[in-house]
Amino acid sequence: MGIVRDTDRGRLLTRRAFVIGAAQAGLFGVLFNRLYNLQVKEGDRYVTLAEENRVSMRVVLPPRGLIIDRKGVILARSDKSFRAVLVPEQTRDVKETLRSLYEMMPFEDWEKKRIQKDLKKNRSFVPVLLRENIDWETLSMLELHTPELPGIVIEAGETRFYPFRESTAHILGYVGAPTEEEAKNDPLLSQPSFRLGKSGVERIYDLDLRGEPGNSHLEVNAFGRPVRELEKHEGKIGHELRLTLDMSLQDFAQKRLTAELSASSVVMDCVDGSVYSIASSPSFDPNQFTYGISKDLWSKLNNDPLVPLINKAVMGLYAPGSTFKTIVALAALEIGISPKTSYFCPGHLDFGNHRFHCWKKGGHGSVDMKKGIYQSCDVFFYHTSQKIGIDKIYEVARVMGLSQKIGIDLPNEKAGLVPNREWKQKNYKEAWQPGETLVASIGQGYMLATPLQLAVATARIASGVAVKPHVMQSVKDVKRAQETFTPLGLKPENLQFVRDAMAAVCKPGGTAAASQIPVAGYEIGGKTGTSQVRRISKAERSKGVIPNEKRPWEERDHALFISFAPVQNPRYVCCVVVEHGGGGSKNAAPIARDLLIEVMKRDPAGALPKPLVMPEGKDPVLPQKNAPATPNSEPDTQLDQDEELIMEDDELTEDPIN
Repeated sequence: MGIVRDTDRGRLLTRRAFVIGAAQAGLFGVLFNRLYNLQVKEGDRYVTLAEENRVSMRVVLPPRGLIIDRKGVILARSDKSFRAVLVPEQTRDVKETLRSLYEMMPFEDWEKKRIQKDLKKNRSFVPVLLRENIDWETLSMLELHTPELPGIVIEAGETRFYPFRESTAHILGYVGAPTEEEAKNDPLLSQPSFRLGKSGVERIYDLDLRGEPGNSHLEVNAFGRPVRELEKHEGKIGHELRLTLDMSLQDFAQKRLTAELSASSVVMDCVDGSVYSIASSPSFDPNQFTYGISKDLWSKLNNDPLVPLINKAVMGLYAPGSTFKTIVALAALEIGISPKTSYFCPGHLDFGNHRFHCWKKGGHGSVDMKKGIYQSCDVFFYHTSQKIGIDKIYEVARVMGLSQKIGIDLPNEKAGLVPNREWKQKNYKEAWQPGETLVASIGQGYMLATPLQLAVATARIASGVAVKPHVMQSVKDVKRAQETFTPLGLKPENLQFVRDAMAAVCKPGGTAAASQIPVAGYEIGGKTGTSQVRRISKAERSKGVIPNEKRPWEERDHALFISFAPVQNPRYVCCVVVEHGGGGSKNAAPIARDLLIEVMKRDPAGALPKPLVMPEGKDPVLPQKNAPATPNSEPDTQLDQDEELIMEDDELTEDPIN
């Protein structure tokens, strides 16, 4: 019995050993299989995952392209700077990290709200911008407190800088952070320091200026802090843009306009459409937008009644006043009205039951077309416009570039308005009245134009071709434009007549005689204009119209002047509009004269036989800011005033006449 028991016990132990051995073998098999899968089958995957835990890949934003003027002067560049960002996935407690940060350095409420907004909308691996363009003291402090601020990273980047500040703000525009809508489908735009063009050239040519992003592989520690850079692929810098601007002229124009509360100007080439200067005053510093503008400053700029954020040269709409008489004269000549046709001006015209006044109270006497232009006789154009009709005036105005967008490569251009019968019926459900043609003939009533449009119209008068303005300079584009310039379809002799009449405006007896350039071969031609902003009642007219200088600023007339030079071979044109500046001859013409002197001294088109040298004491002098502009004193040749307009309260209610 004992032997049997020992045998059974031995068999039992053998079975247990086998089971345990099999279990061990199975366990080792499972482990081996797992190790095989981890190290062989999925080895590459886990190597990658391990590498990702050790290596952080970050987008390297490309430097934004330079913007330079026609001579290579840098107008916009990207400067090196440092910024602090927070990577949410690299900190256990975002709130605690931010609380510690706010205790160390001050943040305004609007900044804190912006950070919280970015944290909510971005994924945890997307860095959130905390502060841009930080100084060395702040940088040192943040680096010192690294252990207390997990997830906060200091990055080297670039910041857009505009060295000429207010002088180029309206042309170049500015850059800013993308909106949620803009960044929605573009990972590049989600980067905290990425900036895109928001206005001006920066906006129009944004894609060219952006460049292409690169990437950087950084070895990081357990806290996500960079230890060393393993690899870096630089992005591709944005394209360099060369503009047609002459920066020295642009700067002069901007400073010249600051003598007025609100004004704008355009200087351009009447042959190839190059814009040498577009100035709008008051202006703003575009550098303030690069880092994120405060709510208070934005509110101040946005609510300023002088609208410094608006490029008035392209977006400002004004009644063109008597500058429009050049267009009416062309329309008259085109339908066959003789330039020798004359009318007697007693200082008013009775039409229907209403009286339309000329700016000159005693009248101009007998006036033909040339005198009607250089002395700006309203009565002559009242008579002439009745023969032309509003539809023909509209047709010629369109040929000259009015009542439409010109297509300049700047954003938010306005189309302006020249009315006709169809427009009146469509918008007011009323028939056009003959009396409205009289008002339109002197650039009032429904008429609206931008300074750019008036400059283009002047360029087309001066050159005889359909000039189109542009601020981007490209040799190919300019040559192509010159080859494809089309004639206006107007008779050359009619254009020459208007040019001669505009030259007479700046001679003795003309409304802008005091603004002539006193150098042979460099004389200018032009046309003054005064745009009325209020109606003159019968009661006020009977007592005497209140002079501009005695009215509140916002009730004063706008002053306008369009011009070209030199008269013998026109190449440069200039338009100036001074808001509530009073008479065009007194306040707009002297500015245009100074700008034309400056552009001809520089001669960017290389069109003049020799540089303009002004007589001693005749060079332009920049006036003090907001000081009233003073014309040259030539009382014998300067008319007392330009255009004091005309209208009585109910003048637009005349009965139709044949």
